[in-house]
Amino acid sequence: MKLKFSAFKLLAVACVSAWCCCATAAETIKVGVLHSLSGTMAISETSLRDSLLFAFDEINKAGGVKVEGKTYMIEPVIVDGASNWPLFAEKAKQLLEEDKVAVVFGCWTSVSRKSVLPVFEKDNGLLFYPVQYEGEELSKNIFYTAEAVNQQATPAVDYLLKQGKKKFYLIGTDYVYPQTTNLILYKYLRLHGIALEDIGGGLRKDADGNVISAGKYTPFGHTDYQQIVAEIKQFSASGDACVINTINGDSNVPFFKEIAAAGLNPSDCPVVSFSLAEHELRALPTKDLVGELGCWTYFMSLTTPENKQFLARWNRWLKDQTHPGVVRDKRAVDSPMVLSYDGVYLWKTAVETAGSFDVDKVREALESGAITFNGPGGKITMLKNHHATKNVYIGETKANGQFKIVKEFSQVEGEPFLLKDLDTKLAALPK
Repeated sequence: MKLKFSAFKLLAVACVSAWCCCATAAETIKVGVLHSLSGTMAISETSLRDSLLFAFDEINKAGGVKVEGKTYMIEPVIVDGASNWPLFAEKAKQLLEEDKVAVVFGCWTSVSRKSVLPVFEKDNGLLFYPVQYEGEELSKNIFYTAEAVNQQATPAVDYLLKQGKKKFYLIGTDYVYPQTTNLILYKYLRLHGIALEDIGGGLRKDADGNVISAGKYTPFGHTDYQQIVAEIKQFSASGDACVINTINGDSNVPFFKEIAAAGLNPSDCPVVSFSLAEHELRALPTKDLVGELGCWTYFMSLTTPENKQFLARWNRWLKDQTHPGVVRDKRAVDSPMVLSYDGVYLWKTAVETAGSFDVDKVREALESGAITFNGPGGKITMLKNHHATKNVYIGETKANGQFKIVKEFSQVEGEPFLLKDLDTKLAALPK
């Protein structure tokens, strides 16, 4: 009887020990997801939430984040910015001050990023920003996996110039990213010998006659592009023109429908878009857009082993996942989704390198230049300037909504500040 009791005690101790180990293994770290899940930007941003959830689940399944001998499971805290820029700031404050997240992955538009930036700097939070943007910014609290202008807009212009294009019509949504990007492109085009009259969309000058805005702009959610497309058609009548499109959100749908209705086609006047990728193409008549251009640091059509394996895992996850709101069927993957996914792995590597979730220590690791990830689009390395080195691709739209890659630029370093250098070079040109 005494032996039986001792055996029972040993069994009880073993059970308690096992329970304690499980409790220890179940430690979690909260991370924030801040995207528009409603409103005009939801067409683009919900897919970024989904790619983040995929990365979190993948990391947790593989054993979590390892820090100082402990394992942490990622616990996402998801909030909706609702395409409302002041609300983004409120939600950022909630994530940092109430939810106490270690990092936030989020924002699409530059206006939403600029809205939350003061919150992250005040609270010393950490934001990973994944969407192409205008540059001219560097915050110690933001890491930009996003394409900088020299990783999207200027390579696209270089490509079009080599294709013999001599006229460039600039159009975008009326906010900071298109305005600044098009001002950079206006100066870049002038530096490459494009005449003023061959830059369409309109120019705005200050009192001294300096150009401070270039291009045509419409508000978020705009739907009537008939007059603008008629202007583009007239501008492109010479046959050597193209369109630089920085329209954001669901306004791309009526814009391209009007382009198709007007009979404009890529062989006469190609449109290169910087906010339109595979995910958004699902809502467009792609059979009418064959040959239109995109420039990104990832295309779903990449045939590398890394991308094939990534897509296989993604499709398996879609089938098995149980997150509310995630659409399972007919899903496309695009560059902002992949750069969101890459950002999670860069952060994980930096945390494990630093041996801490502390923002200052993680920042130091990210700034070292040693934090890399072999992602679906190729190798990505975080730089001291908080931008990344990555491959750049130019693609032509296919009827199935995918892209045929026509040009690759290997391992381009992100450079956020271009305006000052362009001004210096323009000033040095003969009058």
